Amino acid sequence: MAIVYDTYQREAPPRLPLLDAADPARIVAWHHGEPVNAARFLAQVQAVAAELPVAAAAVNLCEDRYAFLVAFCAIALRGQTNLLPSSRAPQAVDEVMAAHPGCYALGEQALDPAPRGYRQLLPLDAASPLELDAAWPSIPAGQVVAIGYTSGSTGTPSANLKTWGSFHASNAGNLAMLRAVVGPRFEIVATVPPQHMYGMEMSVLLPLLGGAGVHAGRPFFPADVAAALAEVPAPRVLVTTPVHLRALVESGIALPPVAAMLSATAPLPVELARAAEQRFGAPLLEVFGSTETCVFASRRPTVDEDWSLYEAASLHPQPDGTAVEAPQLDAPVTLADIVSLSHGGRHFRLRGRHADMLEIAGKRASLGDLSRRLLAIPGVRDGVVFQLDDGDALGVHRIAALAVAPGLDEHAILDALRRAIDPLFLPRPLKLVEALPRNETGKLPRAALLELLHS
Repeated sequence: MAIVYDTYQREAPPRLPLLDAADPARIVAWHHGEPVNAARFLAQVQAVAAELPVAAAAVNLCEDRYAFLVAFCAIALRGQTNLLPSSRAPQAVDEVMAAHPGCYALGEQALDPAPRGYRQLLPLDAASPLELDAAWPSIPAGQVVAIGYTSGSTGTPSANLKTWGSFHASNAGNLAMLRAVVGPRFEIVATVPPQHMYGMEMSVLLPLLGGAGVHAGRPFFPADVAAALAEVPAPRVLVTTPVHLRALVESGIALPPVAAMLSATAPLPVELARAAEQRFGAPLLEVFGSTETCVFASRRPTVDEDWSLYEAASLHPQPDGTAVEAPQLDAPVTLADIVSLSHGGRHFRLRGRHADMLEIAGKRASLGDLSRRLLAIPGVRDGVVFQLDDGDALGVHRIAALAVAPGLDEHAILDALRRAIDPLFLPRPLKLVEALPRNETGKLPRAALLELLHS
């Protein structure tokens, strides 16, 4: 008599492809003006992975975007986690490494001084392409492939874990949004670093999982942006920030035709959006998200003030902000943003941030609106209004401002503000500076603002 064993077998965790490329000849990146196809890219990834030390995590410091792509995938392929500090400043890197004992740092440049355990990538040109019948790599969906750190614009940077499955899910929303505007295939030029979550989503995940090709550089000056765009074929998508957009518009430089422009990391004035669309003849899309949530909504600010949620994303207003549900999130995440919903909850409008809301003598204002009014003053090139840490005897925190305004003095700016806002919310002190301490993505770390104000 045969004995039947009712054996419970645990299902193997699902695995997802490291690179979505049915065709080994698909172009993943444009490096030094030359296309790099999927087969060569994966060969270089495997060559780098074979040389990595045994560790749980690595700080990915690559500045060249293609080197970052190779290092990112090699680290993930070894079952390790990419650590993404809020900046490559030595102090920020040291703080992240201290939080992950035993990790190492990886980059393509010779650094001096270098972080402890720093390893420099070998030249990427030596690897031979994979055989076409070789098994293309995949990794577990639940593997934590990255830990992104917030920018510190509202305080101390915080760590946010990202699994490969969550990145696949967030990329699907971005890909659907872009394909609806520019079609199934496009090339990317980005002015933002890949270590920032916006740069990660739009210039790392889209090439890996969305069939796009990405330019390896990170152009800064307008002429560099134009040159980078010229090195990739149409249709082109420019991934940038309001700071870079303003520089491009004011430079008067001509760009090769672009199919779309993408902006994030800071509020985008609608006047700047209109000027950019008129100047470069392409739609300007703004995306909404955070390091905690990744992108979950978009809009075209010249057409809509409201944001449109990605499919399967939903918002739930809370007393202290808004809870976000999205396919890339295992549990709802509450952001400090205050929103109002419309169109059956599929659209929303920003009403401010819980942490930015001010109430003095029964009157309310938001720091974001005060900053916008400061920037609207003719002659103010850049500026920000923020709240200080110290409160008065009644617990009211003072408001301060920094402004870049050649040709104006503090009194002229305060007089203009007095005509636009309630005098209770006039920033004192207001300090004129040569430049604001913006980081690589245009954000303003709070510690840097306080240091500049008191210097």
